[in-house]
Amino acid sequence: MRIDKFLKVSRILKRREVAKELCLEGDVLLNGKTAKPMSEVNPGDILEVHLGRHHLKAKILEPRPYAKKEDAGKMYEILEDTILGA
Repeated sequence: MRIDKFLKVSRILKRREVAKELCLEGDVLLNGKTAKPMSEVNPGDILEVHLGRHHLKAKILEPRPYAKKEDAGKMYEILEDTILGA
């Protein structure tokens, strides 16, 4: 599954277009490397998202092509969730 779609389906980000823009700006890392929107995600990958001052680090558990709101949180495990400068 593409990383931009994963970010939307897992509800880490609300829109796929925002996920794509963050990837193109270098604000999304996959296993420590800058991710392109078409980068493939697999179980066990480490995802980092920088959105303004907010920094989220998560482990991908189960990429799915779609998920209900209740199941979206089961697709990843949050390792670190910080606000920089706070």
